Amino acid sequence: MSVVIRLMRAGAKKRPFYRVVAADSRRQRDGRFLEILGHYNPLTRPYELVLHKDRVEEWLTKGAQPSEQAASLLRSLGIPMGSPSKPTKKLDASGAAKPRKRAVARAASPRKVRAKATRKAAKKKAAAKVA
Repeated sequence: MSVVIRLMRAGAKKRPFYRVVAADSRRQRDGRFLEILGHYNPLTRPYELVLHKDRVEEWLTKGAQPSEQAASLLRSLGIPMGSPSKPTKKLDASGAAKPRKRAVARAASPRKVRAKATRKAAKKKAAAKVA
């Protein structure tokens, strides 16, 4: 079982509040967890972050991997850790997500081709009317 330290969303609609939890990596984001390690409220200015530092460090020594956002929050408190868990998107050398490329370019459907031609014709007609 691989353990991840991550944020678990709580709070009302459009009013996020997060619990920092240690959870099995195969569980859902808001599903079962092993232990609550603290909480994070991004709505307050400055944001509120409360962690049980000793418990977090204990989980890290046992091999738990922090998610990217959790690692960022842990760094802000100066908690030493290993590398964050792998991001889900593939990144290029600059750190930006790589765009996915198709093996073969798709041809536009006849309906889309007709719609595009209609839009072009309407645009030309409007430009001729103005001039």
